[in-house]
Amino acid sequence: MNFFRHRHRIHPGPPALALLIATAGCSSSDDNASLAVPSPDAKVTTMCRNLDEALPRTVDGLDRGDPRPRSALTAAWGSSAIILRCGVERPPKMVDPKVPTGGDPDAVAGKVDGIGWLMEKRDDGSYRFTTSSRLAYVEVTVSKERAGQDSSPVLIDLTPAIKKAVPEGIAD
Repeated sequence: MNFFRHRHRIHPGPPALALLIATAGCSSSDDNASLAVPSPDAKVTTMCRNLDEALPRTVDGLDRGDPRPRSALTAAWGSSAIILRCGVERPPKMVDPKVPTGGDPDAVAGKVDGIGWLMEKRDDGSYRFTTSSRLAYVEVTVSKERAGQDSSPVLIDLTPAIKKAVPEGIAD
């Protein structure tokens, strides 16, 4: 496992974050997969549209192929193996957006290249990463079929676009 593949720094909160990122995976799902589109306010929608324009064509070597319905608030790579939704609600496990914890062993806080993330292992085996300390919550889901592969490149590849489009601050 090579966390420094792109020469970016990963700063895990608890050491468990590095372990969980390394073992997080994602699945490919059907190209016609349907996805719930968030419905944030106008300010957040503008940031999400800017993020959509800044997103890379490939993430961790997978090509972009957006889910239905098409929206500037959602994106996917690898036939929905990696799904991004911008403008989501704050996750219930994120107690404080500045310090996302909650004591839940399936929710770990940490930083990847300067962006704070709450990582949650979901019941279906996928992992959900949600930004913290940004003016809009950005959620990235990596599904279980890619489990065992290093998922840190996913977050590293998305970092420049998020930093560019979604300013630091507290959403809500």
